[in-house]
Amino acid sequence: MSHQGRHGADDALLLALACGATKENAALKAGVSERTVYRRLKDPDFRQRLQALRSDMVQRAANVLTASAMEAVKTLLSLQEGTVTNSVRLGAARAILEQGARLRELADVEERLTALERRLDEKAAAAGAG
Repeated sequence: MSHQGRHGADDALLLALACGATKENAALKAGVSERTVYRRLKDPDFRQRLQALRSDMVQRAANVLTASAMEAVKTLLSLQEGTVTNSVRLGAARAILEQGARLRELADVEERLTALERRLDEKAAAAGAG
């Protein structure tokens, strides 16, 4: 197979695998044999590219969810109005409290991670200068 053909097959294979296709279905989508899929998955560079693609897809999905979060909060808040049944209001209140706690926890972890990364960068810069 030519280098260009392999590159295209790799891209198709990576996309199929990142989207959750089975090895058999990924092979069909990429136009390669199942044996090729197993061989490519043994290659550390290929696995690294696959992990990077998966991470990118998760990040993009998280961005879309983040963008729609305020609308979801408004919806939950509207479900707490007196005209809504008590069971729906209770469910909305629980969801708001649970998600609020998770969001605060995530924000705290992110802040702490950023501080640690900054300290590591400062230490690396100081070590490089010394």
